[in-house]
Amino acid sequence: MPAKELNKPCMECKDAEFELTVRKRQLCSLCFRRFIAHKVQSRLSVYRAFGLDGPKHQLLLPASLGVSSSVLLHILNSDREHRLSNGRPLGYDFKILVIEPSTIAATGVSFDQNYEALRKHVPAHNITRLPFHSIFDYVPEVKEIMQEYAGSKFIDDSTLSNEERLATFRASISTSTSRTDVDTVLLTRLVVEFAKKSGCESVMWGDSDSRLAAKALAGVAKGRGASLTWQVSDGMSPWGVRFEYPLRDLFKAELLQYASVCAELSDIIIPDQPPSENVLTKNLSIDELMLRYVQNQGAKYPGVMANVARTANKLNPSTSDSAPTCALCGSLLGNVKGNSGVTVANQAEDNHSSQFCYGCMRSRPEELC
Repeated sequence: MPAKELNKPCMECKDAEFELTVRKRQLCSLCFRRFIAHKVQSRLSVYRAFGLDGPKHQLLLPASLGVSSSVLLHILNSDREHRLSNGRPLGYDFKILVIEPSTIAATGVSFDQNYEALRKHVPAHNITRLPFHSIFDYVPEVKEIMQEYAGSKFIDDSTLSNEERLATFRASISTSTSRTDVDTVLLTRLVVEFAKKSGCESVMWGDSDSRLAAKALAGVAKGRGASLTWQVSDGMSPWGVRFEYPLRDLFKAELLQYASVCAELSDIIIPDQPPSENVLTKNLSIDELMLRYVQNQGAKYPGVMANVARTANKLNPSTSDSAPTCALCGSLLGNVKGNSGVTVANQAEDNHSSQFCYGCMRSRPEELC
């Protein structure tokens, strides 16, 4: 019986009609999924290679239930199941952390159904669900840091619940850019401490190339250029836990395509809220502005946007182990040999500024950002 004639065969397997176009290649859904998965797996090959005979590497995947982290989770779980079914060693295992979105941003949308769908999708994995205010439990010193950071704008009342204490601190920061910046730092600290207490040596962030490009541009604009070596690059963080970005070779649009051909992800993913056209630019944070810019320009010039993250990934971290670091974000302080960041002037005259880097100083309630 002659083979079925295809009108537009997949350029990879030649056995099916193409369904998706990725980087000028017309692929069927199966070959497209393989292409995306290969990009991720190649980034984690070092853990697979060095964990064959010894104990498995323990990794942590913070899942926001957005498109990027959900796609990363799906790829890693599929790879794990495939290797176990074939009796092949994996070399690493991963834990999943979900920080409740409703405790980060008051959207009024429940995500309980999405969380339950995630649990059903990966029943073999340990999933931990934490509220944002659990940072007081995992980072006990953060209450003193908050008080020093906010100064007279914030009075920590230990009789309040942790949720109320965190809300009071966040309310003391007036601008959207500063709030977003500090929230990102606190979320990172929470994830890191959970990883350390769980015995995980690396954190796998679900940031796409588009997201990393926006973070790089926003980081420079906010005075956090010196911290790009772990905010957008694979390598060791200031807290002794490695940061990995397995999706760094993939654009946000490609992850959306992947999610569209995986029906099981539809119940897990919390869709992105469409950007409001009625919000004034001055009311948007720098992070939101840069993300919008990268998404708009990335559709026209994907290569240019990709070079932003790739260039930032070539930065070398400071080799000074004894240099003082910021109490809040872990970056090197100014006036330190080997620090490529911006120097904070007159540190000796201000006890507060001697503890915080330039980027954190700009986000303090007393500062105009």
